[in-house]
Amino acid sequence: MEALATPHTFACPRCSTEVTETYYGPCAACRIDLRAKYLSDGREVEVAEYVPKMNVTPNAVALKDD
Repeated sequence: MEALATPHTFACPRCSTEVTETYYGPCAACRIDLRAKYLSDGREVEVAEYVPKMNVTPNAVALKDD
């Protein structure tokens, strides 16, 4: 039975270099380049407070007086 993490030789789909990697995809050099190219800082986005529509009625159980 073949091990799950067996390295395979294939052409990198990004730069066409012949590489030996465990999984198919961009080679290590391309992955580093892609991370550097698309690296961005997180940002906070303000979202308006949720206000239910007027046609929504409260649950009868929630309004029940004990």
